[in-house]
Amino acid sequence: MTPGPVPVEVDEPGIGHDEATDVDRPWIVLVWNDPINLMSYVSFVFQKLFGYSTAKADRLMLDVHDKGRAVVANGAREKAELDVFRLHEHGLWATMQQDD
Repeated sequence: MTPGPVPVEVDEPGIGHDEATDVDRPWIVLVWNDPINLMSYVSFVFQKLFGYSTAKADRLMLDVHDKGRAVVANGAREKAELDVFRLHEHGLWATMQQDD
């Protein structure tokens, strides 16, 4: 009979004050400027994915174009991950990070 895996004891680090605060901070979704997508298409994607009005989508699109990026959504990590995935599916360059 071959011996099975040997259990390994792992010490879990305690959660410090800074780490607990990081969990509570919301995540933001950033869309970055690229030389490929038309501004009208970027605005359309914001309206389609986030339900933004034309005016809000156009403002965000202009931020992407003029400032190089725009925060288009925020919330829990899982929601931000899904938003980034959906933006990628539509050909936009998007990332996420914890809000400052």
